[in-house]
Amino acid sequence: MARSTGKYEMDMTNGPLLKQIIRFSIPLMLTGILQLLFNAADVVVVGNFSSREALAAVTSTGSLINLIINVFIGLSVGAGVVVAQEYGANNYKDVQDTIHTSIAIGLIGGTVLGIFGVVMAKPLLELMSTPEDVLDLAALYMRIYFVGMPATLLYNFCSAIFRAVGDTKRPLYYLSIAGILNVILNLFFVIVCGMSVEGVAIATVVSQCVSLVLTLLCMMRSDGFLRLRWKEVRIDWSKLGKIVKVGLPAGLQGSLFSISNVMIQASVNSFGSLVMAGNGAAANIEGFVYNSMNAVYQAAITFTGQNMGARRYERINKILGACLLVVTTIGLIMGVGGYLLGDVLLRVYTQEPDVIAMGKIRLGLVCLPYFLCGIMDVLVGSMRGMGRSVVPMLVSILGVCGVRILWIQTVFAWDHNLQVLYWSYPLSWAATALVHFICFLFIHKKIMANAANARELPVQTT
Repeated sequence: MARSTGKYEMDMTNGPLLKQIIRFSIPLMLTGILQLLFNAADVVVVGNFSSREALAAVTSTGSLINLIINVFIGLSVGAGVVVAQEYGANNYKDVQDTIHTSIAIGLIGGTVLGIFGVVMAKPLLELMSTPEDVLDLAALYMRIYFVGMPATLLYNFCSAIFRAVGDTKRPLYYLSIAGILNVILNLFFVIVCGMSVEGVAIATVVSQCVSLVLTLLCMMRSDGFLRLRWKEVRIDWSKLGKIVKVGLPAGLQGSLFSISNVMIQASVNSFGSLVMAGNGAAANIEGFVYNSMNAVYQAAITFTGQNMGARRYERINKILGACLLVVTTIGLIMGVGGYLLGDVLLRVYTQEPDVIAMGKIRLGLVCLPYFLCGIMDVLVGSMRGMGRSVVPMLVSILGVCGVRILWIQTVFAWDHNLQVLYWSYPLSWAATALVHFICFLFIHKKIMANAANARELPVQTT
């Protein structure tokens, strides 16, 4: 079957890279920001129309939720890499088999995680030393959130499939509809119905279900590579193996990242609900920076994956260079802007001066140098796009998780200070990015040497 490259899909194996990467990344940036607004809308509504405890409850669950779901989120990354490589090679049947396997994984994984999250929410929050005045509200929010986990996880797999073929526009359209609905439901449940965290959690779940339904309908009506046929949804074990090869290390890395973040959140919790609320509000602001940079990370994975499938190995270095330029620019502009506008932005979440002061401390030490995280992630994305996932996992575990855990157990234990705790972020990003760059050079050199030996390198074209 001839590959379709209509207005939604993108052939990343030819043409100018910088322009294509920007065109791919902008809708993805907007999608990530809009998805983050699901949680931000929760935070804004409870922060302004409920209590400080409700604000702390909603904002303190993020690292724990990520810890639970990150293995399967990593598998969605693996699915995207496999689809991108097969799409670049124009293998229609292999793309179809990977899509239907991915849908099956999402359905099974979402159901299992949903049950686990509902049952284990309160015990896990207790292990994080969540204060008594926050514990019950946080547990309620998490339980409702995990009821919608099948929809959340399946949507992540579908989004990865869309990205793999260069389509970042339609997920944006669908999420826009769901995002507007989320805000309306938040205001209705909290202001009109008088609910607290349960209202914003229900609104989030309903909105996620709407975005998933729209995405699935689009795939079912597609007549190209994206076509979804429910009767063909099953596990193809060879495709599952390829997905796991790339996705499992990515998922384990994400989960171990979350362990370090859970330790940091537990350390933040030790300062009480005031610091928790300020930390959570600042983290939500930083989330907009992260999601914008993450779009370039996704671009690095997809562009590298398609060119690997098409055996256009000579473009991989150029892809990395363009992605590093874009992500550094985004990280500096948004990171510095987030800090300089910190007082104004934090007032969106809360009007309490003490909470704002605590949030500003985090913005100064985490948001300002956030571009280092973007550089680190793009290097990881390039290696994953080449099909190498174990090396970046190991480096990230040692570099990010190891540095943060060591820092908490030594320097922070010696000087129990909030600023000291936050320094663990930029130090771990810088050290890990440097090692990732060295690893990328070795991996790319090996691929080029193998291709040359096999006489696979294509003739250069202008």
